[in-house]
Amino acid sequence: MSEMRLMVAGAGGRMGRTLIKAITESKGMKLTGALEDARSPLIGWDAGTLAGLGENHVKLTGDPEKIIEQVDGIVDFTIPQATVGYAGLAAKLGKVHIIGTTGLTADDEDKIAQAAERAVIVKSGNMSLGVNLLAALTRRVAKTLDQSFDIEILEMHHNQKIDAPSGTALMLGAAAAEGRGVEIDKRSVKSREGHTGARKSGDIGFASLRGGTAAGDHSVIFAGPYERITLSHHAEDRMIFAHGALKAALWAHGKKPGFYTMADVLGLAD
Repeated sequence: MSEMRLMVAGAGGRMGRTLIKAITESKGMKLTGALEDARSPLIGWDAGTLAGLGENHVKLTGDPEKIIEQVDGIVDFTIPQATVGYAGLAAKLGKVHIIGTTGLTADDEDKIAQAAERAVIVKSGNMSLGVNLLAALTRRVAKTLDQSFDIEILEMHHNQKIDAPSGTALMLGAAAAEGRGVEIDKRSVKSREGHTGARKSGDIGFASLRGGTAAGDHSVIFAGPYERITLSHHAEDRMIFAHGALKAALWAHGKKPGFYTMADVLGLAD
């Protein structure tokens, strides 16, 4: 099979530049397109130069449909509104769409699921191998322990992150809820302030910290009578998310249209 032609959405951002570097250093794929908001002052810049690699002659553009026609897949760590639009184009043109965007609403999720009827979509709140293993372990531990163990999820990210709790924290909460056999939307507590009263048994709590340049720290705490079990993952570089996304892209290339997750890519679905 020839090299997979990939387009990076949000190519001018920190994650976009990391993806450009990762594609350049990886086998079996090549950077064919670099997309930015049409209003960005970076339109027309060379993607390689922005990523610190030297010129690669792939210019940033604000015309998504024209670029998507020329590629096999879209790698997308942007914002919800943009991601929903790219999913629609991926469906229209029959492309692979790798989604690492967080902060999506239920309506956004529905639109992406509809797009997956005609596109190959792999979506995850976190693309790293370690975090997806953490989610699998969280599901197993939650299933094993009874409700005398309270579940709390703590996450910390850099001071520029715009959504909270993080997509990874929500993914871990969903894994815990699945293990417990409960609906996460009915049992999650995402903020606490003032006189909240005693903690309700069976709730899954979230806490978010923001500061510095933290790439992403996540802990799932099972707090029981007189003991605690903590499962943790610490991201040291955004490159782990890029490598996971590219692994997902290669895995998805040639698959039938459908909605997939990193658990499918890594064989952790069971």
